[in-house]
Amino acid sequence: MQLKFLVFFILLVINYSAMAQNKRVREYGLSPGVLAPGPLNAVTDVAGVRVGHLTLIAGDSVRTGVTAILPHGGNIFQEKVPAAIYIGNGFGKLAGYSQVEELGNIETPIVLTNTLSVPVACDALIDYTLSRPGNEAVRSVNPVVGETNDGALNDIRGRHIRKEHVLAAIAEASGGPVAEGNVGAGAGTVCFGFKGGIGTASRRLPEKLGGYTVGVLVQTNFGGVLQVGGFPIGEALGQYYLSKSLKDTADGSCMIVLATDAPADARNLKRLAKRAMLGLARTGGIASNGSGDYVIAFSTAEGLRAPFLAESPLLKQEVLDNNAMSPLFLAAIEATEEAILNSLFAARTMTGNGRTIEALPVDKVLELMNLKQEDQKD
Repeated sequence: MQLKFLVFFILLVINYSAMAQNKRVREYGLSPGVLAPGPLNAVTDVAGVRVGHLTLIAGDSVRTGVTAILPHGGNIFQEKVPAAIYIGNGFGKLAGYSQVEELGNIETPIVLTNTLSVPVACDALIDYTLSRPGNEAVRSVNPVVGETNDGALNDIRGRHIRKEHVLAAIAEASGGPVAEGNVGAGAGTVCFGFKGGIGTASRRLPEKLGGYTVGVLVQTNFGGVLQVGGFPIGEALGQYYLSKSLKDTADGSCMIVLATDAPADARNLKRLAKRAMLGLARTGGIASNGSGDYVIAFSTAEGLRAPFLAESPLLKQEVLDNNAMSPLFLAAIEATEEAILNSLFAARTMTGNGRTIEALPVDKVLELMNLKQEDQKD
């Protein structure tokens, strides 16, 4: 009852005009890549994956939030999922990395938030895990928490995220369409000098290649030279790294969470995670010196889940051969690219913490890309 009241109270302080989502990339007729998306074109196209947001907008300086990704609907600690983390550039505060690297699995929901709220999010994940039925004897928890620094629009030093906010995001997690733009952990982020946020996309392989799905969710807060479908939009708009307007704004971070139902083990999930960085590069991101760019990849394949207390010291698993990974690599690249673009297209202009960050001027982008298409016809 207290949790429901908390969620209701938080919804009261949210500025809905700042959260309202614009159209996604495909709604403007743009189709990045060659593979087909899943039905929702979201990370939740991977069966069992759930996403929850808690958006905290209050006064003139609080613009932050939490996004929670649950690999499946069961007890994640008791049924750990194979996972890997790839570091594109390590200027970040990703909690839980070393155990995932060592053991090759994840045992909690994945939480994204702002930089200075990583500790409280870890504390909340520990509470969540210890409280699950069946975990009464658990004495060690490896919470996985990623972050980007939303201090441009948010009073980050105020550390406004509380444990109850994180728990509310987890409780609200569900399948189905995923809200994008100025929501959850993307409430206060900036990308390529424009308003960034949460974005998601998916790709489904043809049946002859396994019919597997790859879904990606991103928290975008980084810089570079924006490209949309290969067109140098940032350069055309005069807003890009090393330009007069944005010469010092390449630093930031991008959290990328990649889910698949393909039976890939931790080693091949690491290889898959690496390809997501190629998707970031296709949008013009450069993984600058001060950027924390991480890819967290996991598989939901039930046959690969690791029980907390195995009945036998021998695990019998069927995993994909290396030669079967290439189509998944392409899916990861395309889904990451489109998820990043969706985060930009869906976001709206935001004012907070004494400054205003404009949304991507979509009409201008489309106008420029139409000019490009006409030039190609000539």
